[in-house]
Amino acid sequence: MASVDHLRQRKGAFRIALIPPEVLDALNDGLLETVNLNEFMALELPRLGRSVAAQIGLDPASERLADTFAMLSAFKPMQRHGHVARALYDLTAVHPERDAVAHRLATHPSDVARCWATQWIPMSGLALPGQLDAARRFAADPHFGVREMAWMGVRDATIRSLEQALELLRPWAADPDPNIRRFASELTRPRGVWCAQIDRLKAEPWLALPLLEPLKADSSRYVQNSVANWLNDASRTQPDWVEATCTRWLAESDAAETRYIARRASRTLAKRMPEAG
Repeated sequence: MASVDHLRQRKGAFRIALIPPEVLDALNDGLLETVNLNEFMALELPRLGRSVAAQIGLDPASERLADTFAMLSAFKPMQRHGHVARALYDLTAVHPERDAVAHRLATHPSDVARCWATQWIPMSGLALPGQLDAARRFAADPHFGVREMAWMGVRDATIRSLEQALELLRPWAADPDPNIRRFASELTRPRGVWCAQIDRLKAEPWLALPLLEPLKADSSRYVQNSVANWLNDASRTQPDWVEATCTRWLAESDAAETRYIARRASRTLAKRMPEAG
C-alpha cells in the first residue's frame, strides 16, 4: 500500500472540484483524515464504508451494507452517516470478535470512521455513566470533527439524566486536557448547534454554574469560546442571570481570558440594549 504521509500536512481545497484525485482516493480508501468540510462532503460513502468494513474485519460485500448503501441517496448528508454507522454496528454485534472490531473502528486512521464509532455510543443501550466513559476517548480525539460527534453522541442521554450529567462532568471541567474541558461545556449548552435543546437549562441555566465556574478564566481559547457560547445561549432566555454572572466573574477575575468570555457571552445582550441618546 502506497504511503500517504506526504498528504497529511496539506491545506484543504476551497472547492470540491479542486480536491486532488490522490487525496480523494486516500480519503475514500480510509487512509487519510479530512481537513475541511469540502473534503468531508466529497466522500463517496459506499466506497469508504466498504474500505473501512474490510479494514476492521467485517465483510465489505455483506447484504446489510449493500442495502444501506442503496438507500443513502434518500437521506440528507448527515443522516447518511448515521445509517452507515448503524449497519456497521449491526454487523459487529454478531461478529465473534466484536470488541476487537469496535476497537479497530474507534482507532481507525479515518476521522469519518471514528465519527461512526461515536454514533455507536447511543446504540449501545448504556446508561449515562457508561456512555460518558465511552465518549471520553473521542472527546480527546485530535480531529475536530470527531470531537463534535463525541458530544452530540451523548446529548440525548445527557438531557434524559441532566442532574446526573452535571455532576459527572464536574471533574471533566478540571481536566488537564482542554478538549475534555471543552466537551463538558459544549455537551451541556442550553441550545447548541444541530442538536436537541436542553429546555431545563434554558429555563434554569444556574444549575450548570458549578460546571462553568472553573472555566471562567480558562487558558484555552477553544474552551473560552465554548463557555462564552454557553452563556450566550442562556442569555436568550435568562438575560438578567447571564449579565449578573458576567459582572460577577469580571469582579472576581481580572484575567484577559475572563474579559474575552464575558464580551463574547454578552453579544446577544448587547443587541437588546437601547441605543444611547
